Amino acid sequence: MGNEKLIFIVDDDPFINMLVVKRFTTEGYKLEAFESGEKCLKSLNKDPDLIILDYLFVPKEQTLMNGMEVFDKIKTIKPGIPVIMLSGQENGEIVLELARKGIVDYIIKDNNLLNNLSIAIKELFDR
Repeated sequence: MGNEKLIFIVDDDPFINMLVVKRFTTEGYKLEAFESGEKCLKSLNKDPDLIILDYLFVPKEQTLMNGMEVFDKIKTIKPGIPVIMLSGQENGEIVLELARKGIVDYIIKDNNLLNNLSIAIKELFDR
């Protein structure tokens, strides 16, 4: 295709990662899945066109960074990469804070997750 966009999906839920990878690979995107923000940050040199980032990570080992901390690091290292935040929480204050910090979109993890993500990605890449 030539204009394949590289998308990182960063979620500690392997099922979400698998769903997103499957769905958007069929739409012609290249995807890489990460189960922690730290692993994603180590791969930023690949210059992804978009990062889909989970807001809340359940720490399995020591203390992993949460989505907000990972987002801040991404913006420090590669400020031009757009970030879409995923969350299971519908907290208006979190959404507002993230919007102020510059996320592209905030998507709730519900039954419409993949469709809402698809719309957000198309809007972003059509700009």
